[in-house]
Amino acid sequence: MLVPVKLVMFGPGHPYRGGIARTTSELVQALRRRGHEVEFFSPRRQYPRWLYPGGDDRDPAACPALPGTRAVLDPLAPWKWREVRRAARAVGATAWVVPYWTWAWAGWWRFLLGASRRPPAVAVVHNPADHDAGAVRRLAARSVLSRCQGLFAHARSLGRHLEAQFPGAPVASHPIPPPELTKVPDRGEARRLLDLPEERRVALFLGLIRPYKGVELLLEAFSALPGRERWLLVVAGEPWGGLGDRLRRMVGDLDLERLVRLDLRWIPESEIPTLLAAADVVVLPYRSGSQSAVAPIALASGVPVVASAVGGLPEVVDDGVNGVLVEPGSVEALARTFDELDRERLAALTAGARAWRGTVTWDSYAAALEGLLARVLEQPG
Repeated sequence: MLVPVKLVMFGPGHPYRGGIARTTSELVQALRRRGHEVEFFSPRRQYPRWLYPGGDDRDPAACPALPGTRAVLDPLAPWKWREVRRAARAVGATAWVVPYWTWAWAGWWRFLLGASRRPPAVAVVHNPADHDAGAVRRLAARSVLSRCQGLFAHARSLGRHLEAQFPGAPVASHPIPPPELTKVPDRGEARRLLDLPEERRVALFLGLIRPYKGVELLLEAFSALPGRERWLLVVAGEPWGGLGDRLRRMVGDLDLERLVRLDLRWIPESEIPTLLAAADVVVLPYRSGSQSAVAPIALASGVPVVASAVGGLPEVVDDGVNGVLVEPGSVEALARTFDELDRERLAALTAGARAWRGTVTWDSYAAALEGLLARVLEQPG
């Protein structure tokens, strides 16, 4: 265990929503519980409106408001950057911790990490580059990560990628733990609340709907599913761009009105336990990706996961134990998997999901980051 040190954590928290804000907020709290003094520098704003094609990026209920937070970061106000960097250096921290997930923040991170007389910095790498990033955005990511003295990933596969890309930099990894959810209702109560039929098997897609997540593939698979009347698919999440209209058209064109329920909006944290309690399985049909925060939430709620074998998902979803891994991008593989998920197999996978609970925690996540920080601090200079 790293002896308690003073840290500066940068990144989104309250009142922002989404996986980056949740992970950063949970990490601040876990590090403080482990005895570290953590100063939290969070954004005044995150993006220009045109860069966020969903709805509002704020939800005050999504993350707790943490004491001592300084809401001073603004990637769109470079005339304030020097003042913020000066304030961060004045903390006198042993190390800085910065998240990396999108090129839109690259200019600010480059400026921050270009400071002289700064402490070593560890990047929490949510994405090594934006999803579907071109050469310019990959270069933006590399220009930030190459200035960090340590790299922390959410999957061993991503850690190996970072080791190859940044030889010599200490790298560590740990899966994203699930958040603490409110009490999960029982299945019957959840289905009554959501008006879902008791006799149908329910598959749930949950989370932001973006092209790389493959929801269109899932609709095609359900249209090709033998005995499909046994299943009901619930798609719950906020679509980006024009994906919402596309999904609605697909449901009509594929004659899926009786098989698919679309709930296309931001799903507040308070509604997630009920959705999970009503589901027999959570499905993540990603075309690509580095990891998912939804899989740990599902497993921690005792719900097995059907997921594409991409990125770090095979490190969380144990094929045949707590879920099923399928070939990425394959409509046929998805349809075959759901056709084979009878009640007996679902019961076995549900038992595996329940056994997974408690294996990945925020305390173990913070401990893994501490180990990386110790290695960084041992380096000469």
